[in-house]
Amino acid sequence: MIGVSVLGISGSVGQSTVKVLRQFPEYFSLKTFSVHGNVEYAKSLISEFSPELVCITDSTKRGILGDSYLNTKLLYGEEGLIDLVTSSSVHVVVTAIVGARGVLPTIAAIKASKKIAIANKETLVTFGPLINELLEKHRVSLVPVDSEHNALFQLIERENRSNIRAITLTASGGSFRSLPLEDLPNVSIKQALNHPTWSMGPKITVDSAGLINKGLEVIEAHFLFGFSYDQIEVVIHPQSLTHGIIETIDGACLQYTSHPDMIYPIAHSLFYPDPTPKLLIERKPVTWGNMDFFPPDNKRYPGLKLAYEAGLAGGVSPCIFNAANEEAVSLFLNEEIRFIDIPIVIESALSHIPNSFPTELQGYLDKDNQTRNYVLNQFSKRQVKVSRWVIRRKSVKPGHSWSLHARLARISQTLGRVAEVDSR
Repeated sequence: MIGVSVLGISGSVGQSTVKVLRQFPEYFSLKTFSVHGNVEYAKSLISEFSPELVCITDSTKRGILGDSYLNTKLLYGEEGLIDLVTSSSVHVVVTAIVGARGVLPTIAAIKASKKIAIANKETLVTFGPLINELLEKHRVSLVPVDSEHNALFQLIERENRSNIRAITLTASGGSFRSLPLEDLPNVSIKQALNHPTWSMGPKITVDSAGLINKGLEVIEAHFLFGFSYDQIEVVIHPQSLTHGIIETIDGACLQYTSHPDMIYPIAHSLFYPDPTPKLLIERKPVTWGNMDFFPPDNKRYPGLKLAYEAGLAGGVSPCIFNAANEEAVSLFLNEEIRFIDIPIVIESALSHIPNSFPTELQGYLDKDNQTRNYVLNQFSKRQVKVSRWVIRRKSVKPGHSWSLHARLARISQTLGRVAEVDSR
């Protein structure tokens, strides 16, 4: 019996993982899991699986179920994630948390020699060199859960590495793949969250609409598989049936195709290195219909180009790209910036925050924090409004130094620049 820990079990990947666990109860036991704030879902899973340990990470829910529920011990706050992944009963950790907050528990799991089924792409994007060093040091197996990377993982494993010329990630094109370009400045949050193929959380769905998710996946693929960026390609494939393609040196292409359901890569990552022992979903090739492939439009998806640039720059540039994107998506979902402003925010952060090449975790964490502060200070309308209120209320009174006057003038100039960017 393989003990499983799922971080972010209430998300789309987490819920798909639960489907796999239900389908293979003789192989897997859910030992620990986390939710953010979905307490009712957590209670239902506790009743069904009787895990040893559960963490509720939303600080506003602290203590809501006490120290235990039924026979399960409860933890609160993100610090509890470390206990989940390091439990002696856990053999494999599914990291399905969205965003950079999945990094520290993933590192803890690696150091505890757990097998990692990674769905948190930000871990490798943000801390790629450090994560690869830790994987090698602790001899830990890391299997990607994202459908595209899992497909490539399986294809690459079956082919002589020297025979691979390039690898290709497929993309659905997101919510706006057919929308006229002139309509993009006015798209709504509801439109952005209407993904044509996959059911995902809001952050990932917005990323997909701008193909920024594919940019993150390009960087992740570089660290996962070791291919250079000029060997990693992206194609739009609206049907979402083919998930990964490898091109061999003679020009042939081998592709991994399946029904678009996360149950396939999750089952593979849990069972690896053994094969999945029975049928998951049957979809014969005659049911596929037409399959289209075409290159992405840089005018429609400027964030993809920025991801390649960040990856090529190396160092903390991918970390800056990821942090700026996370904050920009949050601002969009809070109606503080437009959808088309997301890549503008990212490009601004990459231009203004110096690159560096740290050798320790703290160096990456510092740059992540610096980027988030920069984005919020420069682009958050709420902060701009607060600053404008302060300026209106303050005045230089007799006896006060002119330095205060100068500081207020500089703030006004900064706010003007921010407002100009917001109005674009």
